[in-house]
Amino acid sequence: MSTALVNTSLDAAYAEAAERFVAANPNSREIQAQAEKAMPGGNTRTVLHYHPFPLRFARGEGCRLWDADGHEYVDFLGEYTAGLYGHSEPVIRDAIRQAADDGWVLGGPNLLEARLAQTIVDRFPALQRVRFTNSGTEANLMAIAAARAFTGRDRVMVFKGAYHGGVLYFGGSPLNVPFDYVMGDYNDPEGAAALIRAQGDRLACVLVEPMSGSGGCIPGGVEFLESLRAATDETGALLIFDEVMTSRLSGEGLHGLLGITPDLITLGKYLGGGLSFGAFGGRADILDRFDPRRPDGWPHAGTFNNNVFTMSAGLAGLTHVYTPERAVMLNAAGDSLRGRLNDAIVRRGLPMVVTGRGSMMAVHPGTTAPLSPPEAGRRPRRLVDLMHLDLIAGGIYTARRGMAVLSLPMGAPEFERFAAGFEEFLDARRAVIEEAGSSVG
Repeated sequence: MSTALVNTSLDAAYAEAAERFVAANPNSREIQAQAEKAMPGGNTRTVLHYHPFPLRFARGEGCRLWDADGHEYVDFLGEYTAGLYGHSEPVIRDAIRQAADDGWVLGGPNLLEARLAQTIVDRFPALQRVRFTNSGTEANLMAIAAARAFTGRDRVMVFKGAYHGGVLYFGGSPLNVPFDYVMGDYNDPEGAAALIRAQGDRLACVLVEPMSGSGGCIPGGVEFLESLRAATDETGALLIFDEVMTSRLSGEGLHGLLGITPDLITLGKYLGGGLSFGAFGGRADILDRFDPRRPDGWPHAGTFNNNVFTMSAGLAGLTHVYTPERAVMLNAAGDSLRGRLNDAIVRRGLPMVVTGRGSMMAVHPGTTAPLSPPEAGRRPRRLVDLMHLDLIAGGIYTARRGMAVLSLPMGAPEFERFAAGFEEFLDARRAVIEEAGSSVG
């Protein structure tokens, strides 16, 4: 990245970076134009779209990606935490090949699902029973539905700006499932507890990420999470931790690491070995209501809940690759990298901050860490957009929203490259970083 880049203003800097991106990626641009003929905006997954157009990837190997124009990238997006194992882990590949050799769509319980279920139950302290779904969205929907049925109550408490799936996005989406919601403020212990108590016997559950992932890798404070546990115990509502992203942050999930046990948790992303996966589980007295042997058992369908590819890949990954010991190592590496990035910012006296925990992190304008997704969203996002394009130009692929995620194939060379690319961005864009940071109150 040249230090002679346009920096007269943030908007001018972004316009120049976008122009450079377009010139460098003609094949991705052409594929985008063709895709628009069959898909709205050429897109079937909103988060993957960004201006001027998204890169189109041809292949991946280890922690690297190659796009349609032949450029190589170190993948620090990590499929938004689902890509924990990278793109070609041999153990996962062998498990998928074995499942293919044994045949698929078997139409009945298979030899793998109970083994994966027991492995997951043994791994996460809050789980006494578990059921599988096809995505984190499905898992959260089923957890909410179970909480409402179990308690006989209808109201659901979430937090402003939270994301729990495609139809559970509390940042202004008109497409949400129409439950009776009440919304609290993330990281506000007293306010959240008071709001829970104010609902009385109407509140079925509180759904929360112990670290807000999509909202900016903003950790929930221990006091905040403990206040939710105490208030739900007091009122009889169920506490649900959405650990679709955060279960990777230790060998026992983030709830296990923090020592806070919710009534239910939801899972997804990497736990399927890189294939479609979701799960919900928790207390036996709640989950046993799904027992099909019961005359009053709750139904739970899903053609591919136990598909052999996911069962095989997920089991292989958890038992042979992402052991609790590997989880400790990966997340320690993430903490070290995040510390290095923040040190680089502080040395330069720039108004930026990197938040997160373990192998998940996000960059924000401003000198202090945001405490909630709405606070993060009010900061100048154009600076983060600029960083995204500048890092791409340097061969580093991150999320448009400033999120970076580690994967198991990474090591010291990849961490060094990311840190160097980030420091180059700080130096090359100093003027516009200061301009954007000055607008953060």
